[in-house]
Amino acid sequence: MKWGILIIGRGGQGVLLLGRVIGLATTKYANYYAALTESYASETRGGESRVDIVVSTSPEEAKHIKVESADVAIFMYPFNINRYKSLLTKNTLVIIDSEYVDVNFFKDYKLIAHRFSEIAERDIGTRRVANMVILGKLLRETEILKLEHVKLALKELIPTNWLEQNIKAVELGYNL
Repeated sequence: MKWGILIIGRGGQGVLLLGRVIGLATTKYANYYAALTESYASETRGGESRVDIVVSTSPEEAKHIKVESADVAIFMYPFNINRYKSLLTKNTLVIIDSEYVDVNFFKDYKLIAHRFSEIAERDIGTRRVANMVILGKLLRETEILKLEHVKLALKELIPTNWLEQNIKAVELGYNL
């Protein structure tokens, strides 16, 4: 098994944290191999952020540090969509925050579109956990990870004053 996960968003949306949670959960708690790379603009907020994660059951399959063909693509913001579409196939599961990303960009793909930022604000009280709502939806739609793996990773990575909101956000997305 090999999964290529591409995450695109803007600084301040938690793209890098989302990648790190997936990376830790897959390697430490699900016992997979993973390669993860992050790239981001120099701005603290607002610039493009990208995470590539290659998850596999063998170290040989996790040798690439960039996604060559995405099994899952998450777009939290519409940076360079046309460029990233070259990494998608007709079988790619595309998850978008439709508050920012137009669903018409992905008519020909398996698409999950919700206003994740709005849902996070309405149900958790902050948009800062929209990334975790998306993660919960990813968990529900794929067999990459189990909810328990992600909760364990969150306990390691999230400060205690934000942990409860992040766990609730993952559960919210899982139950969408």
